[in-house]
This record gives sequence, structure tokens and C-alpha cells, in this order.
Amino acid sequence: MGQHLEVETKFSVSESTQIPQLEAIAKVDHIDRTEIHQLSAVYFDTVDLRLTRAKITLRRRTGGNDAGWHIKFPGTIGRREVQAPLDGEGATETLPPRELLGHIRALIQGRELTPIAQVDNERHMSYLADEDGAVIAEFCDDHVSTVSHLPGGVRKQWREWEFELADGTLAEEAISVLLQSAQSVLTAAGAFVSNSPSKLVSALDESVNHAPKPPQMAQLDKNDPARGVLAAIAANASKIAEYDPRVRADEYDSVHQMRVATRELRSHLQTFEGILGGEDYLNLEKELKVLANILGRARDAEVVEERLSNLINTEVGDSIEEETKKELLEDLGAEYRREHERVVRALDNDRYTDLLQALENLLVDPPLITEVEEPEATEAPKSAETTESTDVSEATEEADAEAESVEEATEQEESADAPESADLDALDEEYSPGSQAPVEEPKEPKKVDAALVLLEHLDKAHVKLVKLEKKARSQWDDLSIPMLEREENFHNLRKAAKKLRYSAEAVGKATTVETKKLYKACSGLQSVLGDYQDAITSRNELLRRAQVARRQGRDTFAYGILYQHEQTLSRECLTGYSDAFKSVEKAYAKLAEDTAKRSKKNKRK
Repeated sequence: MGQHLEVETKFSVSESTQIPQLEAIAKVDHIDRTEIHQLSAVYFDTVDLRLTRAKITLRRRTGGNDAGWHIKFPGTIGRREVQAPLDGEGATETLPPRELLGHIRALIQGRELTPIAQVDNERHMSYLADEDGAVIAEFCDDHVSTVSHLPGGVRKQWREWEFELADGTLAEEAISVLLQSAQSVLTAAGAFVSNSPSKLVSALDESVNHAPKPPQMAQLDKNDPARGVLAAIAANASKIAEYDPRVRADEYDSVHQMRVATRELRSHLQTFEGILGGEDYLNLEKELKVLANILGRARDAEVVEERLSNLINTEVGDSIEEETKKELLEDLGAEYRREHERVVRALDNDRYTDLLQALENLLVDPPLITEVEEPEATEAPKSAETTESTDVSEATEEADAEAESVEEATEQEESADAPESADLDALDEEYSPGSQAPVEEPKEPKKVDAALVLLEHLDKAHVKLVKLEKKARSQWDDLSIPMLEREENFHNLRKAAKKLRYSAEAVGKATTVETKKLYKACSGLQSVLGDYQDAITSRNELLRRAQVARRQGRDTFAYGILYQHEQTLSRECLTGYSDAFKSVEKAYAKLAEDTAKRSKKNKRK
């Protein structure tokens, strides 16, 4: 399966328009060769056109130099095209190969693909070369015949030109010069830059209006905070779907971003509990945790590989033998590839598809909690002094801390060599929903105050942060406590900062409470502790590899050098933590003060 970046410009032309001298285009020295191809492509989509609406095209093309199954994704510069052979594994005349199908799984979610249009094209191609003889672009004179298979679809014919850059042959500056020059030459000959982004869009034309629309997110009153809740969930769900094909293609930072979206979504679901609820809702949190942990292993391997690759090429690596460097880098690369393959297997699993469908169902038919017993909680976030003395909050924090420690233990103890099914089963068992205390039925049903629920979650997240910071700070210099345990305290503190950041974001999006300063402060603390944790993760991986090398009788000197560097760096990272935490406390105190004033003002009204 191949892929490339398609950078092209389309032009509308009449049947009588003459092709100009293509050598007049900047950087084009001569026409290398010309060809004529008879192309026929059938385009596929779901009944409700999920791919087309996302500006993604799936086609089965015969004829020409690139016959096969193609998917095109939108991009900032051009379109990314993924290709697979016509006879790829699992392919039929109406179903793409299994590997290619994975790239759109997040969008179609198991729905049937049907033909929506056919595009036949007599293509006259000219390959344009520079003075060195390298082909730098292709000019296509296309004579197109189409039919839309949608209700109300018609047959159409037209002529168009395409000017497409050869893949990866030019620098960014040269690309701009070439495209601008081509546009000038071709429009001077009577062409117009096309308003249609693709032949498929032109073929479908007005018939797209007759196709059913995908289920839409529930429309709530614009003043209802629950509307902001759904919007936040929808944004995260969209980001997961957006990064799915990028993760499969192993694009830079894609695993990281999909993991962030997954964890943020899970945190939002926890924050919104009380506004939304039910068994299916709780199960979503569980499934997101499974996915986040699988992505997390790949991300950790990616971080370690990147850190140590950079470190080895600095003066720190000068005393390490070249053979040892090569061996270490190959091992790190192989480790990441194994974890990335594991991620792709998870994304191809029906369990992942079910998760995406459950998210869509939640947005379409949200499990809103409309009646609960009137809460006795205060109406505004509490100060650190007040929250630390609240027995109920403390009890809740004990339970949360225990749950977090179980989750972390699971993430650290997972073996890279263990069967995938065993990993998932263990995670399932670990995250089974716990029992909840029964709630008495209220005498008079009252509508949920969504804003109050969100503020209570924000308060809870802050309580947890304060408690974990106190523990991390007080135990850091206590040498009777194992080093790994003291380091783990700061890792837990980072997770609490992330939780508070997500909660602040959720409150800010769903209510009129201003949380930007708190969000920014939490991001700063999270960044400081994130750098620290990356160094610790890298150091621990080096220790593991050194132990393996020692058992195999190999020299471990290189591992020791790198280990000590990461150990020193981790300590340096903590120097900025105290100021970062104070910024969070200052921002939270200001938010609590402002919210309390607003609450009193509303009461007077």
C-alpha cells in the first residue's frame, strides 16, 4: 500500500480552448513524454455520504498508471492519497482491501459502502521536465463523462485541465513559483481556476441534497450549559476520528494527539457525570481508558526513541561506540514499530468501532439527567483551605487516589511481549464499574443545575491537586521512601494538573465562568511535570535495557552514561515546579473569588 501528497490545481476550460506552450511555465524546460489513458472510476460512500461530507473520496479506478483503490484526504497544502491494488487482501469490486478500509473505519463505523458515482475520463497527459531532465509536474487535459447514482443524479460531460506537481521533487519555495507560473500561463490561454474541488463533487452536483443526512447532535437551548457539554464531547470525538487515519499512516505526532484527545474525552466524561449518566455512559469511560492505554504504550516508546536518538548525537554520546549507538537505535525503532502495530490492530478491532458508534449515539440522544435530589453543595468553588478540611471531599479523594494508583500500576506492569487479548482483558477487569451508594428519591423532582455540577467537579479536581502536591512535596526528601515511589508522586501530581485543566476547559466552554487563566496555569504545571516524566520514562527504559544487556553478557557502559544524563535532567526539570504550582493556586483562588461574588449577586436578584 502506497501513499503520496497530491498538490494540484484544476482549471475549467471549454472544448475549443487550445493548450498553450507548456515550456513557458517557470522551471519547465521541455515535455519529457505524452500519454493517453482511458480511466474509469467508481466512487463509494455510505448512504448518508459520510466520506463526501468530510471531503474524503474513495474510488476504484481502472486504466492508467495508477489503477487500484484510492482514498484521498484533505490537507493544508495538498491532498494525501493512499493507494492499494485492485486485488488487495479482502478486496472485491465493491469493497476496498482490508488495509485500505482501515483508513476510513472511524468515519463509516461499519456501515455499508455503496457506489455513488462513476467518472470516466479520457486523459491526455504531458510530463514536464526541468533542465536536468527530472519530471517536476504533470499536465492533464481531461475529457470527462460522469453519472451520479444518487436520487436525482444526472449524466454530465465537461473538459478540465489539471496541473499536478511530481511528488517530493521540489522545495517549498520552488513549488510556489511553479504553481503561480502555471496558473498565469494556463489562465492566459483561456482557462479559469475551477471552483469545484474534485470531479466527484462536480458529478454529484445537486444530487447530494437528496441523500439522507447523518444523525445530528441533539439541539439544546443555547443558554443550557448541557449544550456546551455536548459540544465539548463532540470536539473530542471528532479529533479522535480525525487522527485515526494519521495514526495508521504513522504521521509525526499523530499517536500523541490521538492519545491526548482520548484522555481529554475521558476526563470530560468524568467531569460531566451528573449532567449525563447511565450504564452506557459509564462504559464509554472504560472503553476510552483501554484505548488510551494502548496509545500510551506507543507514545512512550516514541518519546524514548526520539529523546535518545537526539541525545546520542550530542556530546553525551561521544564516548559511546558507533556499533552500540546503532544497536540501541535499531532496538528503540523496533520497539516503537511493535507498539504502533498494536495500535493499528486495536483500531481495526470491532471494539473500537463500537466505541465510536457509542459516542455518536451519545451526541444524538444524550442521556441527560433531568431530575435529582437537590444537592447540598455550595454554589461556588472553595478555597484550598476550605476544601482540605471537607471530610466528604477527603473521602472521595482517597478513593480517587486508590483508583489512580491501580491505573498507573496497570500501565507500568503491562508487558510488551504479553498477548494483546490478555492486556485488554486485564484492563477490562481493572476498570469494571464500582458500586455506588443508593440515593434517596427526592420529594419534589428538581431539574439538574448543569453549571453547579460542573463547578463541583472543578472543585473536586482542585482538592485532588492540592492533596497530591502536599504529598509529593513532603515526601520528596524522605529517603526512607523508595525513589520510584517519590517520583511516582510527581507523576500523579501531573495527572491531577491535567484533570484540573480539562475540568477548567469544560467549565469555560459550558458556562459563562472565565477559566482561561486557570487553564493556562494548569498547562504550565503540566508542561513542567511532563518534561520531568519524559526524562524518568527514558531513564527507566535505559535501566531495563541495561539489565537485559548485562544478562546477555554485553557491555552496559553506554546505558550508564545515558541513564545518568536522564537522571540529572529529571531533577533539573523539577526546579520550575514550585512556581508553576503557585500560579495554579493563584488562578484558582481568583476564580473561586469571582464565582462566589457572582453567586451572591445572583441571589440578591
